[in-house]
Amino acid sequence: MLLIFMKNIAMTDALTLKKAVAKEALRWVKPGSVIGVGTGSTVDCFIEALGHSGIKLAGAVSSSHRTEEKLRSIGVEVLDLNKIPELGVYIDGADEIDSSLSLIKGGGGALTREKIVAEAAKLFVCIADASKEVEVLGRFPLPIEVLPMAQALIERKVREMGGIPCLRDGFITDNGNLIIDVSGLSITDPVSIESKINQWPGVVTCGLFAIRRADVACIATPDGVVVRNPAVCTQP
Repeated sequence: MLLIFMKNIAMTDALTLKKAVAKEALRWVKPGSVIGVGTGSTVDCFIEALGHSGIKLAGAVSSSHRTEEKLRSIGVEVLDLNKIPELGVYIDGADEIDSSLSLIKGGGGALTREKIVAEAAKLFVCIADASKEVEVLGRFPLPIEVLPMAQALIERKVREMGGIPCLRDGFITDNGNLIIDVSGLSITDPVSIESKINQWPGVVTCGLFAIRRADVACIATPDGVVVRNPAVCTQP
């Protein structure tokens, strides 16, 4: 069962919520460590908070070119994951999050690299505002990264499972692939759906983070930051 505690903060607008939860995430950043950093507007706020915090890192592993640039702008060295013996914590946002801390991610198109870094980290901390919480995943279109030659094949398979595929127009991932966004799904068993889609030939990965879900979720609400799973709320 998920445990909850709350810090009272008066918050109203979306940017304030993101800044508050980004600041909360700093509690998992250990000086002198190497951390993993995701991609998105909430992560942008985290990087800004990290820059103002005075915390000195040994470096960071980034999930996207966009995040690499932002980390370098605050003086953090971006490192190659293949050369990191251990990654303590990964901090990233979400497009949707359910009560089990399973996620839909990939609105920014960095889902594959995000999934790799999340898998490598001992602790995955998700930061989001309360608008991202859902009872059942699928309201936000599920991104699938596919090799270009597999586009039509994967679109057919998506339709067979009841989804509505839409190619993300004019978008190429950092890996040189396409994104198909799938709407119309009600994902009651995210582990099973993630496994099924990831086995289709031509799929790099889908944006379900259920097999490797978040360990901790920091959720910004108008009444404060709620931390789910505080039993693991210690520095790595």
